[in-house]
Amino acid sequence: MSQPSKTVLPGGTIGVLGGGQLGRMLAHAATRLGYRVHIYEPESGCPAGAVAHEEVNAPYEDLAALTAFARRCDVITYEFENIPAASLRAIEAITPQFPHWRVLETTQNRSREKNWLKRHGIAHARFAEVAARGDIAAGIRAVGFPSVVKTADFGYDGKGQIKIQDEGDIAKAEQAFAAQACVIEQWIHHVAEISVVIARSARGDMQVFPPAENIHTNHILDLSIVPARVAPEVAATGVRLARQIAEQIDLVGVMGVEMFVTKTGEVLVNELAPRTHNSGHYTIDACVISQFAQQVRAVCGLPLGNPQLISPVVMVNILGDAWLHQTESSQVEVREPDWAMLLADPAVQLHLYGKGEHRPGRKMGHFTVRAETADAALAQAQKLKARL
Repeated sequence: MSQPSKTVLPGGTIGVLGGGQLGRMLAHAATRLGYRVHIYEPESGCPAGAVAHEEVNAPYEDLAALTAFARRCDVITYEFENIPAASLRAIEAITPQFPHWRVLETTQNRSREKNWLKRHGIAHARFAEVAARGDIAAGIRAVGFPSVVKTADFGYDGKGQIKIQDEGDIAKAEQAFAAQACVIEQWIHHVAEISVVIARSARGDMQVFPPAENIHTNHILDLSIVPARVAPEVAATGVRLARQIAEQIDLVGVMGVEMFVTKTGEVLVNELAPRTHNSGHYTIDACVISQFAQQVRAVCGLPLGNPQLISPVVMVNILGDAWLHQTESSQVEVREPDWAMLLADPAVQLHLYGKGEHRPGRKMGHFTVRAETADAALAQAQKLKARL
């Protein structure tokens, strides 16, 4: 599946589909290496466009605009996987794209992703598929309780999913998903969630970043702790699974692999993200090479860098809630967080994404804290987050 391609050397142009914070940090890494970066994003004024050489605003379905964009780039990659595969197929012969559009097509749909894992013998939660207007109740009962019903297409950060505890919850799932294809998954009672970011080149070389232990709040990543506080054999299994997936899906680029760790130490793959990953932001400040610089190297055909961890680290997501404060009259007031307090700690690095609208749950930035141990970094990170 990998496309033959020549090396794109610094000075070339990298086209990025998607204009969010992942594209912004990718542009930082690429321009540091001397590349030009062009962003294609439907919405104007995007975070990535603010730091790129060019920004094109048009729908992903606009094939004329997308074709013109592709012709101005030496290679195309993504910061966002929910791009119509038909649009990517249309430009495949114009400019090399990594990862291949088939990788995105597989991972942007939960049914295709789960079946891919099943076909390749990769451990995952039990699941059932239900077509639009299909029998959701039967699917839930086949999987068992508790379970989670998820829309098959284009879900992220907990959007498009409902947890089902018992028979009494079936009606709400039927109402929410009646007109949509969905996947029903066994609810995993896990002791930890971990993720592994892996890079693979067109030649098949692979480099793996240390597994991160992830803590979520309201389905949104809150903290990533590195090294993950799991048994060495669990971490090794996570790395092995990531390598197996990257090879068998023929990844060229970077991928985040999310996994559950059960009470018995079993590691189950939950989701695949064929791009840089929120849980890999720690790599900017705490590894020899960042996941973003690694993505540049992988898609441009350069040798992959060293993913070694320099020191234990914790990454904290900063959401729009940090700007929103309730006044005595119960009004919501927008106030800038106390960045000076945060930056007074020499172990802290702050990254803001340049987003203008402060909405609850919206990812606005992150900060990292490095320390001698993961537990010490976590304690300081939690203290600073509470004050922020």
